[in-house]
Amino acid sequence: MPKLPGVSQKDAVRVLQKLGFRIARESGHIVMSNGEIRLTIPRHNPINAITMGAIAKDAGLTPDEFRRLL
Repeated sequence: MPKLPGVSQKDAVRVLQKLGFRIARESGHIVMSNGEIRLTIPRHNPINAITMGAIAKDAGLTPDEFRRLL
């Protein structure tokens, strides 16, 4: 999977909110849900590229689709 380098946790949350995900809980990580899928976003800046790619995949996005939504 192509990497998504340099994505901050705020940018990741913003993109996922565009897709209908809402913040369910915040602590050391941000937990987001759309009612069916639950995603965990680490509070790292930037988020590891492999981790961000996996989160995008779990949300049903390809890396290119994720980049377009940034």
